[in-house]
Amino acid sequence: MPSSRALLLALPLLASSGWAFAQGAPGGGAAPPPPAVTVETVTPSTVPVTYEYPARVAASRLVEIRAQVGGILLERSFNEGARVNEGDTLFRIDPKPYQAEVALAEAQVTQARAQQSQAQRTEERAQSLARTGATSTATLDDARSQRELADAAVAQAEARLQTAQLSLGYTTVTASAGGITSLEQVPEGSLIQQGALLTQITQLDPIYVNFSPADTEAQSIRQQIESGTAEGSLEDLKVSVRFGNGETYAQTGSIDFLSSSIDTQTGTILSRAVLPNPDSRLLPGQFVRVEVEGLKVPNAVTIPTAALMQGPQGTFVYALDAQNVAAVRPVTVGRELGDRLLVSNGLQGGDRVVTVGVIKVRPGSPVQPTGAVETPAGSSPAGQVPQASAAPASSVAEAQ
Repeated sequence: MPSSRALLLALPLLASSGWAFAQGAPGGGAAPPPPAVTVETVTPSTVPVTYEYPARVAASRLVEIRAQVGGILLERSFNEGARVNEGDTLFRIDPKPYQAEVALAEAQVTQARAQQSQAQRTEERAQSLARTGATSTATLDDARSQRELADAAVAQAEARLQTAQLSLGYTTVTASAGGITSLEQVPEGSLIQQGALLTQITQLDPIYVNFSPADTEAQSIRQQIESGTAEGSLEDLKVSVRFGNGETYAQTGSIDFLSSSIDTQTGTILSRAVLPNPDSRLLPGQFVRVEVEGLKVPNAVTIPTAALMQGPQGTFVYALDAQNVAAVRPVTVGRELGDRLLVSNGLQGGDRVVTVGVIKVRPGSPVQPTGAVETPAGSSPAGQVPQASAAPASSVAEAQ
């Protein structure tokens, strides 16, 4: 009997404990707390857009130094691979034969001038005699013709002298441009012919950087500028260069050439930038990447790349209403700007978008915003510059 009494007294306590357990059990009907997510409020702003392309460096000038006269190559006056300035002496060709030609031409000029003087005196005497009737008109005409022939002979002799002096000057070969010399092509002491290649000069300052944007992208840039959807102009575009190790070249340049035709094999437009290169950091043939900046998109909407989802119906984000209930919002994204995406359709200022924790969100279910941020559309992480490139949608998860 005592044990039965104790059992009866314990039943209410056990019943109350079981009810409490049922109330707290996961299967007892109590809803789990909303998932914690990070939310960003969209704020349109002006966004700078940078276009990035692979590129290759080219010399601004490649000058061939050739002999303009033949002869024995007496001397090379520069170190191969050294920098030379325009007008510096590079080679000396034996001048003796050309000095002799100059002397001969000078003598011929002296002779022609003497004959010219004699012809002038003869003509003057014939004119005097003709006025008194002491000589015939035919004699005067002959004297005048001889004087004219003497004048032509002087002009011819002077032209020969000028040619001889030019040839003598060509025996000293000078740099027609400043730059870096190549190896000599002909050793000293060799007999060279007129037109022989002696060396080459590569002008490195300024330097060219060639790149080829897609024709569709180039057309899009023009349309944005002309329609006013982008601020800036082609003349305002600035070009910077980044080396293969990620280092950015200190100098910036501008675009100085756009091809008037499209490469039919690649569908690109050859473009060229010119940059200062005083220290020869950029060398012809070097592969680099160029960043073209100077355009800005006003009233642009951007979202973090991590906020974009991919579903059966396309790209979307999770947007929250006033009660923090998530809903699928289809969006159209454009260019990639660093770790953000430019949104062309689907969002507007004031919309709240889930940026962190998207995998925990279910459409139509509430969430708990934590660490909500309000980031202008044009902002980017510290130390990063928005870079434009092709922007495929990031496939993170499908809509549930």
